[in-house]
Amino acid sequence: MTSAIILTNGLLTTSDAKTAHGLIRGTERFDIKAVIDPPTAGKDAGALLDGRNRNIPVCSSLEAALEQVGPVDTLIIGVATVGGVLPVEMLEIIRSAIRQGLSVVNGLHDYLSEKPELVALAQQHRVTLTDIRKPKSRQDLHFWTGAIYDVACPVIAVIGTDCAVGKRTTARLLRQACAAEGLSAPMIYTGQTGWLQGGQYGFIFDSTLNDFVSGELEHAIVSCWEETRPDLILLEGQSALRNPSGPCGPELLISGQAKHVILVHAPKRKYFDNEAHWGEIPPVETEIALIRHYGSEVLALALNTEGCTASEALAFQQHYRDLLGIPVLLPLEEGVGPALPVLKALLK
Repeated sequence: MTSAIILTNGLLTTSDAKTAHGLIRGTERFDIKAVIDPPTAGKDAGALLDGRNRNIPVCSSLEAALEQVGPVDTLIIGVATVGGVLPVEMLEIIRSAIRQGLSVVNGLHDYLSEKPELVALAQQHRVTLTDIRKPKSRQDLHFWTGAIYDVACPVIAVIGTDCAVGKRTTARLLRQACAAEGLSAPMIYTGQTGWLQGGQYGFIFDSTLNDFVSGELEHAIVSCWEETRPDLILLEGQSALRNPSGPCGPELLISGQAKHVILVHAPKRKYFDNEAHWGEIPPVETEIALIRHYGSEVLALALNTEGCTASEALAFQQHYRDLLGIPVLLPLEEGVGPALPVLKALLK
């Protein structure tokens, strides 16, 4: 694997650093050596994230990180800001990394490869600039064909009631739990972090021309089915069905023919993206009813317990079990094991 340092530069403990959070939790594409985040320097990134030490030190600067962990190959921009804009204060760190022979991987909409100064600097030092979110060329895009109807295994969408509630993390945990039971359940990634974590099939949803979103989704699912013949296919959701800043999800249920859903919800989050003027997040039971109108069924609810005490998390879990009559998961606290029986039942 390629060795890498993640750059968050003060955002590690915020939701803007969800790319970094995913990489800290695990990736098959990179060997994460350290995180650059001055306010939290001196701590372990995993311990900061969820209390689990992962031997990934948080350092105050690029120089401090390299001194502590030794030479690495790559600097990864570990933030996903609103609008995908590169924080200007990161530019000098990126320049320094290039001068020290590190390639740079960027998941923002602000493309490094379109900054002439950085391109020239990268060429001078013989390193690469990779913009994951840069759109594909027209000849590489796929239009929806209906080939999805030939996929013979269950397709499960992991979607949420809001952005940044843990859809990708839940899907990844489900994939790992299935593997432990001898089931093949690859995840189709739809965002930059899924690719960074080593996803083999997928596309970057928010960088794809709208006419081709359905086709790119279908192509990823069909390719995965034809090449690996898995037991199940998991789809990573984006945004939410009713988030006004970027409603998303029907494509997975209709174009991707995901007839089954794992729904992710943060019970203490009142407003979309925590912005009161964006409107209140509707009750979970209405989201399940909406999904049913699309022709799909929610198999289990996964809870993001941000802002919850341990006792509150358990209380929410019991409340939704009683209300909905389906398994309710606490993915980070207890794993996703209770969802396995319902997933296995799809194979009978």
